[in-house]
Formats: sequence, structure tokens, C-alpha cells
Amino acid sequence: MNNLIRLIGRRLIALPIMVLGVTFLVFFVMSFSPVDPAYGALGEGATQEAVQLYREKHGLDQPWIVQYGDFLGGMFQGNLGEYGVNAASVAERVSKAFPVTMQLTFFGLIIGVVIAFILGVVAAVYRDKWPDQVIRIFSIACIATPSFWLAVLLILVFSINLKLLPASGVLPPLFTGGWWARMLLPALALSVPLAGQLTRVIRTSMAEELDRDYVRTAIGAGVPRGTVIVKNVLRNAMITPVTVLGLRIGYLMGGAVVIEVIFNLPGMGMAILDGVSSNFPTLVQGVTLVVALAFIVINIVVDMLYILINPRIRSV
Repeated sequence: MNNLIRLIGRRLIALPIMVLGVTFLVFFVMSFSPVDPAYGALGEGATQEAVQLYREKHGLDQPWIVQYGDFLGGMFQGNLGEYGVNAASVAERVSKAFPVTMQLTFFGLIIGVVIAFILGVVAAVYRDKWPDQVIRIFSIACIATPSFWLAVLLILVFSINLKLLPASGVLPPLFTGGWWARMLLPALALSVPLAGQLTRVIRTSMAEELDRDYVRTAIGAGVPRGTVIVKNVLRNAMITPVTVLGLRIGYLMGGAVVIEVIFNLPGMGMAILDGVSSNFPTLVQGVTLVVALAFIVINIVVDMLYILINPRIRSV
């Protein structure tokens, strides 16, 4: 238990360091943007006097390191800056967009994990038999399918031709009938490549575990094979897939940003698109920062989960 607490403590200590590094990198990269935030906020037709007043008011005439310090101070107070002629709050826009991205990410994650778990276990149990061969072909096809192409195909089939599910529109309240209908196609497009990759990992991990001596010994002693698989093999075989899943969550979030644009979901993807198309660097900076921080936090949580399910690490 002491080792477990110490390992979790190390992850938590590393969290603020990584957060600081991400904020520095995002702010540093965005400082090279050719777009002047003053013109982005006031419009290209703004006078020099108005631009100068805006720069002085928002500290844009200060040295870069001073601007970074001001940005950190504002960030810790929940202020990510303003954008647009009406000085809209970046934090307010992010607070509305971020939950949509998280809903799509985790809905797609659940679909992908469920599909991969079922197919991976079946493929391992029936290794080198026809179910394994069929699942192998299916998983390779899923891996080779780009999410954005699948999204367009799903819209064409289920929204335009069959008219079964909506492809765009206002997102209804969470977990209502309209929400499920609106989220199903985007989540499915996001989850299919993940399901293919995770199926291969689970199948390989399960197959390796089924070949271990303790499995043969238990089955030889009369323990039903199904009981051994459920009580022992599954838990031990899930260690590697959990590690891979932690790395894939970040890619899911990145994929969700693209899928949101295709399905016109009001998430972080649409916020970034608005920031880029309208020359709002502060909006792009705020959205990028929040996505990066979410990726860090999620991976630390996955690391902790990995520690909890892997007794060998807890004993180190």
C-alpha cells in the first residue's frame, strides 16, 4: 500500500510541472502567429490609435515574458482572454464547447472498448479458427478506415439516404433521446479505428495469457476453462490494453475535434475553426491549452488505473 501511495504521489507531483510546460509551449508557439490580436479583435479596418489603445489595455505592448506571466495569472483565475469585436470571453466559449468534446470522446471510447473487448476475447478463445480469421480481417479494415471518411459515409447512408439519424443541428440535453440520435454517428465514426487497434491488442494479450503455465495447470486440475478465463486470464490480460488505451485517448480527443466540424457539433473543434477562420489567436490558444491539459490529466488517471490493476508495479 505504501508503494502504491508513493507511485500515485509521483504522478500528482508531476502534474503541475507538466501543466506549466504545456502552458509555456502553447503561449510560446502562439506568439509566432502573424495575426495581431488587436486587429483580430477590432477588425482589419481599425485605426492605429484604436489598435494602440487595445494593445496597451491588454498588455500586448509588454515584453513576451511579462505577457506570459499575465497569461498564467489570468489562467489560474479562470481568465483565458477575450476575442472578437464584442470582447467575448474565451473561458466562457471553452466552458460550453469542452463538455461537448468530452461527451463525444467518451461515448466513442465506450463504443470502441466494448466492441474491441468482445471481438478480442472471442478471437483469442477461438485462436486460428474461423472466428479469429474473420475478426482479424474486420479489425484490419477498421484500422485502415480514416474517421473523417467514415463520418462522411455514415452521413451519406444513415442521414441522407435512409434518413434515420440527424447529421447536424442543435445538440439536445445530455442523455435524452435526441442526444443519443445526434451523438451516435459521430461517436461511431470516432470509435471504429480505435476498436480495430484495441481488438488486436486484446487478442494478442489474451492469447499470451492463455499459453501460460497456470492456465494449463488450472484446467488440468479440473477447473472449467471458462472460470479460469473470467477469474484469472481476463484481469491479467487487460494490463497491456489499458496502457495502450491511455495513449489512444489523446488521439480520440484530436479525432473528436475533426469529427465535430464534419457533424457541426458545437465543441472544441468548431471553436478552433472559428478562431482560425476569423483570426482570433486568443481563442485558438485557449482551446489548444485546455485540450492539452485535459490530455495530461486523463493520462495521469490512466496511469493510476494501470498501477491499481497491475500488482507487479505496486510491489516495486
